Amino acid sequence: MNSRHLAISAGGTGGHMFPAQALAETMLAKGWRVTLMTDARGAHYAGGFPDRVVVQKVASATLARGGAPTRLLAPFAIAVGIAAAKFRFLRDRPSAVVGFGGYPSIPALAAAWALRIPRMIHEQNGVLGRANRLFARRVDMVACGTWPTALPDGVSALHTGNPVRAQVLDRAGAAYEILESGPFSVLVIGGSQGARILSEVVPPAIVDLRDRLAATVRVAHQARPEDLAAVRAAYESAGIEADVEPFFADIARRIENAHLAISRAGASTVADICVVGRPSILIPYAAATADHQAANARNLADAGAAILVPESELDPSALTEQMQGVLGTVGTALRMRDNALGLARPDAASRLALAVEQLAGE
Repeated sequence: MNSRHLAISAGGTGGHMFPAQALAETMLAKGWRVTLMTDARGAHYAGGFPDRVVVQKVASATLARGGAPTRLLAPFAIAVGIAAAKFRFLRDRPSAVVGFGGYPSIPALAAAWALRIPRMIHEQNGVLGRANRLFARRVDMVACGTWPTALPDGVSALHTGNPVRAQVLDRAGAAYEILESGPFSVLVIGGSQGARILSEVVPPAIVDLRDRLAATVRVAHQARPEDLAAVRAAYESAGIEADVEPFFADIARRIENAHLAISRAGASTVADICVVGRPSILIPYAAATADHQAANARNLADAGAAILVPESELDPSALTEQMQGVLGTVGTALRMRDNALGLARPDAASRLALAVEQLAGE
């Protein structure tokens, strides 16, 4: 059995799981064995991981959501998960443990701390999430995807950037062709859970855009399952070709085929858009912890790579104006694309992998 063994722990959203997948792909290519430890919800996002990654479910729970009984029981679920992680590490001790945030990352990191296994965390956003904040002083290394990242006093960090998966790297800097006469392709992504406000605002804005530009507009729109029927009906009634799904497994291809992305501003999504190189309109999730999505979007907006639209200011008319400003002027779209590429860190997974090797004493 290969002695070089990495245990990755990550929470149950794409924002945590996708950079974890990118590191797993890179470490496998270096000849390491990789185990992913997550809960049942996180396992839902593990389908894109290479088959050679061993997925182990561990009990966990959030202390931040749910009613009082749920929050009271959460510590017991986490304790069960820690015990299970310790048992597995004693049977097959990892060379290093890396946590990517989310409550499902707690059991593996806590077990690694108890057993003195080399450990690190990777924070995707400019503000530490709750789980990463808990372990920032209890790990040997902190890596950051966004710079600067607010850290506790006395904690230093390595800026690696946010790792992107192989399917995204394969399309890094993809050719971008846009004509003033169209046709135009718009990608709408609402994060791993979708976004109701985008499902309500984007379809009428797209219809108005089509009429203003007098051009064909095609749409790929990620919507929540409960919104699918209404979104599909809105596009169909206007005669707009639209692919509406709850999840796009081929997101890299969707980004490559888009002339413009309309999206939430999660760190992993922003990293994907920059690596492929596409103009974007970013609508940060207003309830995100410490408003970190607004910070993510502001970085791109300040660099001229994206337009930031606060959720409170989003309506169909305003969105149409913003889309027309990008797609209606080829020079603007091309500049935004180049500026996005200028922010990309396609080597982030390699940099993080090197940090893991150093952590493990190689």
